[in-house]
Amino acid sequence: MTVLLVVFWSVVWPYLIGALLLGGVGMAAWWLWHTDRVARERDRSWRQADRIQAGRRTLAEVDAMTGTEFEELVASLCRRDGFTAVRRVGGANDNGADVVGCLPDGRTMVIQCKRYTPTSTIASRELRDLLGAKVHFGADVAVFVTTTRFSRPSERFAVQHGILAVHRDHLGLWNSGASLLSLGEVNGSGQGDVRHRTRWKQAYGE
Repeated sequence: MTVLLVVFWSVVWPYLIGALLLGGVGMAAWWLWHTDRVARERDRSWRQADRIQAGRRTLAEVDAMTGTEFEELVASLCRRDGFTAVRRVGGANDNGADVVGCLPDGRTMVIQCKRYTPTSTIASRELRDLLGAKVHFGADVAVFVTTTRFSRPSERFAVQHGILAVHRDHLGLWNSGASLLSLGEVNGSGQGDVRHRTRWKQAYGE
């Protein structure tokens, strides 16, 4: 009987060892897969929470920012939209640009940011300055982002010269998740009719 057990064990033990090794490898693989899945889920949740938090950023909070903080906000929104090589260049000698970078398709861009009070109006001369910056930086696309409105002449000037004019209403859309490029489809519009402007004056004063 003992002999049979020894013979049987000598035949079976390699298979048992192999099964144990395979089981160990399987458990290790499962642990790695589970750990990776948990990490990815945490990253996805974090990114989703970050997007939600960004969407909750109100225009009132934007109004309270400094000029530099507003430029950083615009740069971060560009990065969110997949723009590359984005950097803030605003300052005393910014040559008319506050943010530069590249669109997802590789075109270069230059952005002018103006954090004005909602009762202010962007004049055409400021858009002409942006055109000069576009030439200086050799950019393909020029964007003007503001917390207020464009005058009618400046809005027409932007459309005529291919400048993407992001006024307060469009900034709200961009801040809430719309992509900057999608705003190009409504460039030169969205500032509302007379009733809208009346409500604007009631909200922000003359």
